[in-house]
Amino acid sequence: MTAPVSAAAHARTILAAHGHRRQIPPLTGGDAALDLPAAYRVAAEVRRLRETRGERPVGRKIGFTNTTLWERYGVRAPIWGHVYDTTLRDRSAVTGPVALDAFVEPRIEPEIVFGLARAPEPGMDAAALLDCLAWAAAGFEIVQSLYPGWRFAAPDTVAAFGLHGLLVVGDRVHIAAADRRTWIGALEGFTVDLLRDGAVADRGGGRNVLGTGPLAALGHLVDVLANDPDSPPLAAGEIVTTGTLTDALPLASGQVWRLQPAGLPLPGLDLAVI
Repeated sequence: MTAPVSAAAHARTILAAHGHRRQIPPLTGGDAALDLPAAYRVAAEVRRLRETRGERPVGRKIGFTNTTLWERYGVRAPIWGHVYDTTLRDRSAVTGPVALDAFVEPRIEPEIVFGLARAPEPGMDAAALLDCLAWAAAGFEIVQSLYPGWRFAAPDTVAAFGLHGLLVVGDRVHIAAADRRTWIGALEGFTVDLLRDGAVADRGGGRNVLGTGPLAALGHLVDVLANDPDSPPLAAGEIVTTGTLTDALPLASGQVWRLQPAGLPLPGLDLAVI
């Protein structure tokens, strides 16, 4: 049996692979002790190293919230990772196509993104969680796999940024107090078309996210963080993206993607890649 590898050593391996845009074997293949708690310790070390080189955490991404994909990836619960100022873009500031050479085996995920007005607390219901939001937006997350062929165990994904590559946020729509009851139902029942070059590539919707929508993903993350003394809780001003509403589809240079929601008061979102 091989000896466990330190969190610092795994973090250096992950960051080196990311920096050189090269893939590596799954960490769990060489470290049988790398379970989910150990992987989050690796992620904490990755965060420390990224902060040391000047990156600033600005929010969280929640992964594997789409329960229709759990069997394919061998997972049974969501995971989470950090979003940094270097991996966040408002669509209005994206002046041209996104270059794919910055990512390894990139895929695209249409998601609902929240901005926190105040910190949510564990055990909140949907109405209380919604009261913590300043705004909502449609978003595209470009995810990537440092492991060949998108083959990994859940701890591998946690250690490798939660597969996070880039988050592009569409128009931020303020959630007015008078409209909050409407938002609760809409965030569960809405649907979305994911179009590639003008043709529907996949369809999904709110109920793909933990059965009842993006607010459930936010609540799950709040409860998970409350039981993790090594990870900071969510804070006012953070951005949270709540997981893919459809399958995560491969990206290729020259494509134009569109996220088109229905039943939710959010505008669509376009993204070109090169």
